[in-house]
Amino acid sequence: MAAHDVAIIGGGPAGSTAAYRLANAGASVLLLDKATFPRDKPCVGGVTGRAARLLPFSIEPVVEDVVARMDCGLRYRHRFSRRAKAPLAYMTQRVRLDEFLLRKAAEAGAEVREGETADARELDARIVIGADGCNGASAKQLGLAKEIVHGVALEANYPHDARYARAMVLEIAVIRGGYGWIFPKGDHVNVGVGGNGEEAPKLRRELRRMCEAYGIDPDAAQETRGYRLPLRLPGTLLARGRTAVIGDAAGLVDPFSGDGMYEAFLSAQLVADAALEVLAGQADDLGAYQAAVERRITPLTRAGWGAKRAFERFPRTTYALARLPVTFRALEKLLQGDLPEPAAARGIERAAIRAIYALSRAAAAVSPSYRSAASS
Repeated sequence: MAAHDVAIIGGGPAGSTAAYRLANAGASVLLLDKATFPRDKPCVGGVTGRAARLLPFSIEPVVEDVVARMDCGLRYRHRFSRRAKAPLAYMTQRVRLDEFLLRKAAEAGAEVREGETADARELDARIVIGADGCNGASAKQLGLAKEIVHGVALEANYPHDARYARAMVLEIAVIRGGYGWIFPKGDHVNVGVGGNGEEAPKLRRELRRMCEAYGIDPDAAQETRGYRLPLRLPGTLLARGRTAVIGDAAGLVDPFSGDGMYEAFLSAQLVADAALEVLAGQADDLGAYQAAVERRITPLTRAGWGAKRAFERFPRTTYALARLPVTFRALEKLLQGDLPEPAAARGIERAAIRAIYALSRAAAAVSPSYRSAASS
């Protein structure tokens, strides 16, 4: 008999949330992480409204700012501002959020071992889940998530600036395949740039330019960090038998926004549901998890690749569509969880989204470099 029902490698947002759900349902759960908490991770630390709604508890204890306004620019020239009726995102820091989620898992009954890791193939558990991020070894050990490409990002923290409180600043197309950002935190602002993998040599220069354009002293940077963004390609296998990978370990980061928090929480929920079916004798394997990812997350990934292509190839036209109030209404519903995916928009909002999709298809048609992700 196995020592545990489920063993999870990685105590980040995906791993801890899966552990909480499973332990809370009565499963015997082992959660391992090589770090000792609290520990920090490079990440902008934004939890969208739709991501927060997925959690079975509030993250209010670790929220440092609440964002309801979006200021958006195009290559430091054109800018617009939109205000949402409800919060778009809750700003926190991974050093606080991850420890909070890990403690929640422990309170639910999961056995948490910090400063410890293991080979995923050797764990004594009926079900094994890899949640150790894009730099972890579990996916490779389990033979999963092989079809992943990587974006890149560079971020730093700067002194708090009241101008950017309660707002997210996005500067589109300053980096190919991505954007620059300013996100408010309790005692500082996080500024960063991210995009396609080949843009890595340009990130440091563009981060400085982003700061200068928004009146932030670039020499005041602290904790400057670069990192990779794992992006799953079509057909990527995320489950085999009674093993699976979730969150960043599965490459479940949105290709355009770079956000992986929603996908981390959702994949944790989906794998927990599938695992509980196995433990109850209602299923033999975690195939239901793979199917649920294709149903719930793949449409969002497809939309992310589409937005990336449109902004890369036709930045001005796509930006003109994005600044329309009707487009923001669709984005607002998406970020708040009232719209499951962009393609589900209706009425005039649907027309705006379809226009962006049309640009994406045109980009794929005119340039071979866009076609590899066209089927995603």
